[in-house]
Amino acid sequence: MQITITARHFNLTNAIREHIEEEAEKLERYFDHIIDAQFVMDVQNERNTVELIVHIPGNNLTSEATETDMYRAIDNVVEKMEQQIKKLKGKWEDHHRRNKKQENQFVYANLIQKKTPQNTVKIKRMIAEPMLVSDAIDEFEKQKQPYLIFKNIETDRINVLIQKDEEHYKLIQP
Repeated sequence: MQITITARHFNLTNAIREHIEEEAEKLERYFDHIIDAQFVMDVQNERNTVELIVHIPGNNLTSEATETDMYRAIDNVVEKMEQQIKKLKGKWEDHHRRNKKQENQFVYANLIQKKTPQNTVKIKRMIAEPMLVSDAIDEFEKQKQPYLIFKNIETDRINVLIQKDEEHYKLIQP
């Protein structure tokens, strides 16, 4: 991550520069896709204002803090940015988690056999609904099909329910 520091109306000391670099490293711990961080510091009438602009792919995040002490202003602006980054990272993770669940809900039951003139393979596409095993048994009895494919909520895996005899069922868990 590249760090740019701009000081307005005061001389930037090495101690402040080092403090900024230490605080900026904290941001990388939370999110490693940061392109650069720009610190703009301004001193007016004993008020120290620090603005932090962070560039990440697809977003620019901004935070600002004003304090009587420059070090405290730097700490506060970085803390505010950490909160924004955590929130954005959570949204990204939720988005990817949601997409993965949608992909997993589609299960294709493909019967693979050698295709000969007498033997044609019928492909049936099914959606595996998420449910408990007890709910799957109820659904199975309603459908009167020889099998039921569903996504087991407890294990988050695809299961197949088959009726063994009139009172017993067979649960296949791949």
